[in-house]
Amino acid sequence: MTKATSERPTDLKPFAGAGSTEPRKVVVACGALALHIDQIARRRGWELDVRPLPPELHNRPERIRAAVDAAGGGDVVAYADCGTRGALDDLHRLPGADCYELFGGKPHERATYYLTDFLVRSFDRVVWRGLGLDRHPELRDDYFRHYERVVWLAQRRTPELAERAEAAAEKLGLPLEIRDTGDTALEQALERLLEEA
Repeated sequence: MTKATSERPTDLKPFAGAGSTEPRKVVVACGALALHIDQIARRRGWELDVRPLPPELHNRPERIRAAVDAAGGGDVVAYADCGTRGALDDLHRLPGADCYELFGGKPHERATYYLTDFLVRSFDRVVWRGLGLDRHPELRDDYFRHYERVVWLAQRRTPELAERAEAAAEKLGLPLEIRDTGDTALEQALERLLEEA
């Protein structure tokens, strides 16, 4: 059964660099956030060069810093800590432990497996096949036995994504809760980073 909640954004102030003649700022972004960042930049009129990194780096967070450096470092790094154990702390990066905390607006809740729009879209590739569950479905309970629910932090809920989120939760054998978060928290955090950079 799906439970839906809604959180609405606060007012946004204009980004000081919008419409300016300054050179484009480079944002090295997690592949799971790059599309959202590009959409925000277009909506706000920000001149950004968004350089996405493979989202599969989250399965090997010790490689994220090297990938960020190989992409040129950027003015802003669109990663939270994401399991890097502080390896990104000297860079202008997103706040928090990960994007789930950023989108959800609070620390992780116990026994909760989080999905974003990106993970809903790519669940079969990134999670199911990425963890080898397509070949070894018996491992599902080993990986997910301590979870009690799936929470989809929906940036832009559509009927198709809702159906996919339900299917993902069903594959995991867990109930689904949907929270409409939008991308305002990401937009505000990105705006602060761009002003600081």
